[in-house]
Amino acid sequence: APAAGCVRGRGAGRAGGGRPGLPGDRALRSPLQPPAFGFLFDVDGVLVRGSQALPAARRAFQRLADGSGRLRVPLVFLTNAGNCLRSAKARELSQALGLQVSPEQVILSHSPLQLFSQFHQRCMLVAGQGPVEENAHNLGFKHVVTIEALRKAYPLLDMVDQSRRPKELPPPTTGFPTIEGVILFGEPVRWETSLQLITDVLLSNGNPGAELQDVPYPHLPILACNMDLLWMAEAKMPRFGHGTFLLCLENIYKKVTGRELKYEALIGKPSPVTYRYAQFLIQQQAEKQGWKAPIRRLYAVGDNPMSDVYGANLYNSYLKSAQQNQVQAGVKRSPQAEVYLELRNDCNNSVESCESILVCTGVYRHSGDAPRKTEPHTMETVFHGHRDFCFDPSLVEASYVVQDVDDAVQLAFKKENWS
Repeated sequence: APAAGCVRGRGAGRAGGGRPGLPGDRALRSPLQPPAFGFLFDVDGVLVRGSQALPAARRAFQRLADGSGRLRVPLVFLTNAGNCLRSAKARELSQALGLQVSPEQVILSHSPLQLFSQFHQRCMLVAGQGPVEENAHNLGFKHVVTIEALRKAYPLLDMVDQSRRPKELPPPTTGFPTIEGVILFGEPVRWETSLQLITDVLLSNGNPGAELQDVPYPHLPILACNMDLLWMAEAKMPRFGHGTFLLCLENIYKKVTGRELKYEALIGKPSPVTYRYAQFLIQQQAEKQGWKAPIRRLYAVGDNPMSDVYGANLYNSYLKSAQQNQVQAGVKRSPQAEVYLELRNDCNNSVESCESILVCTGVYRHSGDAPRKTEPHTMETVFHGHRDFCFDPSLVEASYVVQDVDDAVQLAFKKENWS
């Protein structure tokens, strides 16, 4: 394996007698010294492939825990998955890593929706897979309608699959609530049904059984989670993610109406809202453990340049600009611009940086056994990010590129002089 030669990036290089590309050995900090740093770990392609844990993940977590299995450093699992409960994902990770993971350490793509309390009392249409109703209720939403419930209430709307078309004209639907917003949790199973019914709801201002009048604009609020165009499972090639579904919905809406689909919120990586929430949980963990040192640095480990690296670098730029009290660009039309203002006005914010570490075990694969130092780090010829995020080549350039998550942990430990 090319692990020893697969570390590169801004600040990487030989120093002293360390491994090639790793910071050299310096006076190591005592293990009794409280950590001033924390980790944000992506899951798919970093810790697991499908349901199988990667061997490097177990090695990494042996370093992160002490002899009794207690973590020595605060960390969160930051995944764009969203078709399960936090508790279920925590159990899955505990089994895969051989370590007790609590739900409070897991951030799913939709977890920050609990902050959007202004929508919690509205009747929301929810789309995706898994326990979407339970997830919505756990996040604080009081009134939810699923795509399946909408389809059953208005069977004439779902006409693509001929086997599901009603054989007789159904009676008129009565008493169905007016929909006041849409939550897109993740990619659905039947894309054609969800694309059709979500579009119907937007065009009818939440009354899809009504006859179409003038198309309302602005349309109903849309909260979307997970913008990943692609993700990595057991297959050799990446699979379509929720970002691909969003791309379809955006283009259908624009083709039909001539207007642009707009989002009230885009969350999940690379949204700064998600990284701000992750920082809050990291600091909360440190306080609960009684670690007095303020958390100064975050290390975000991922396999996808367009979500993991882009998100960490964008959040790093927010942190830097907040320290300098300057406005930072990076999101074209920003429903999350308040993140910058919150960081700027938070006098208790101790975090100074969020460094991106890219691993070669998932979506991103380097060519050859060892990357050349002159080779661009993660330059992509095609921007896979979401429409509402600007493409800046520097944002998809990882601070470091390493072979796997175990190398990423070692890299951060050596940068921190951590024993």
